[in-house]
Amino acid sequence: MDQVEGYKGDKMMKIGILTSGGDAPGMNAAIRAITRCALTSGMEVFGIMDGYKGLVDGDIHKLERGSVSDTMFRGGTILGSARLPEFVEVDVRKKAIAKLKKHGIKALVVIGGDGTYRGALELTRMGINCVALPGTIDNDITATDYTIGFDTALNTVVQAVDKLRDTSSSHHRCSIVEVMGNHCGDLALYSAISCGAEIVITPETGYNEKKILERLQYLELTKKKRHSTVILTEKIIVASELANKISAATDFSGRATVLGHIQRGGSPTPFDRILATKMGDKAVELLKDGLGGQCVCSVDGKMVGVPIEEALAMPKKSRQALYDMFERLV
Repeated sequence: MDQVEGYKGDKMMKIGILTSGGDAPGMNAAIRAITRCALTSGMEVFGIMDGYKGLVDGDIHKLERGSVSDTMFRGGTILGSARLPEFVEVDVRKKAIAKLKKHGIKALVVIGGDGTYRGALELTRMGINCVALPGTIDNDITATDYTIGFDTALNTVVQAVDKLRDTSSSHHRCSIVEVMGNHCGDLALYSAISCGAEIVITPETGYNEKKILERLQYLELTKKKRHSTVILTEKIIVASELANKISAATDFSGRATVLGHIQRGGSPTPFDRILATKMGDKAVELLKDGLGGQCVCSVDGKMVGVPIEEALAMPKKSRQALYDMFERLV
């Protein structure tokens, strides 16, 4: 996206911050960094409550340095979040822009997933300078190596699976652990490797029931395994159904655990705090340069701006090398 006329060099720019879609640990660290870096640059900063919904409703409040004190270590988002499917409608976006103009806000930093990105792109096309940050535990924004919240969610999953392994090994069980990820298997794959799981099922691997049961039978009869762990990405098969099939086809007692929204909560890891802080600082830099329709990405450890349109069009990254390594480890 080209520079947006009238923004570059505007030292007194008023900017807004919102978080949209599912919350992710580290969002508060990003809000803190954006707020303080922008204030240091002479900008005025406004927090918008409950994402695009709050923008349309005009739920907008001025932020000062103290507004973001003691927030970096908190999970969730102090600005709240909500989904607003109606934001795809032009008239709804016009209402949002009217609320921004009422406060003199010329630019937005939005934090969220791909739906949040699309909203930011449309607002930029309508004259509001937007920069997007990837806040999602799914790690499904291809343009960046890691998204804010992924590392914390991964740690949460690993801690849960480690505890399940203790009880599984005591009772000759197979634990089927369902994790989030939507249409991306990164959370399942990374946790499977980290936990030494025997099987991982993701959108990338597909679901092959016969192969899964045969592997468990092999591990049980040939390798004399007393317990096994299966990591499953949500929306592929109901975890309890797979547990029942395993109980029926093997001597393992299948037990399903759906971690659910516990994966979204908790204090962000140092990695996520630093990642979010760097991204927030870069977002302010892009705004000062007058760049619209950009998203902040971590690429080989460096913060770069990538056009949102380009980021959304990128194909999924191949994790085949990691899947191949996982197979060698089982």
